[in-house]
Amino acid sequence: MKKEDEDKTLNNYKTLKSSGRAQREFKKSIFIGYAKQVTNETEAKAFVKEIKELHEDANHNVSAYFVKEGSSFALRYDDDGEPAGSSGKPVFKVLESKGIYNAAVVVTRYFGGIKLGFGGLSRAYRETAISAIEEAGTVEVFEEVRFRICFGYPEIQKIKNLIEEHGKVEEEKYSDAVEFIFLVKKSFEENFIEKLANLTRNKVELEKI
Repeated sequence: MKKEDEDKTLNNYKTLKSSGRAQREFKKSIFIGYAKQVTNETEAKAFVKEIKELHEDANHNVSAYFVKEGSSFALRYDDDGEPAGSSGKPVFKVLESKGIYNAAVVVTRYFGGIKLGFGGLSRAYRETAISAIEEAGTVEVFEEVRFRICFGYPEIQKIKNLIEEHGKVEEEKYSDAVEFIFLVKKSFEENFIEKLANLTRNKVELEKI
């Protein structure tokens, strides 16, 4: 992967739109999946704890989360007593393969008396996780950078048009000069600055805030 493509992936990502819950049955075992958007690892751990307490009578509460904070990542999966690699990892792989960050998933199992085997367990946990995630839905997130720009009145329309191509104006102030506070999608930052320089011949004051 090229560095610019990698940077774009870091700045634009998918997360869960809302919370999701799904229940599936595999050979008399009941699997209940929960999926929730989180903003940091602390929230992810709290969610896992909450579901474990809710289903403290269950045989297993398998969990996984994938959290992105800036350019760093926190990830974890837990088999919670199931055979190693049979459950937590398949749940995590669902998040990873779908490119979903800032999300936590817990799949609770009530054993029905029939063993599923390693492959059966993996499929059951994976499919229940997918169902919970589909119930929650996904949304794309674009990380943004905030700027302040000062310029003369004759430049208003062309600067506003350029900003709105790549982001949005948050505040407008008019005095001896014009001042905008605005957001630009992080993946477009360098391209925006280059276009602004060409458009105004660097006759503006631009500051990242």
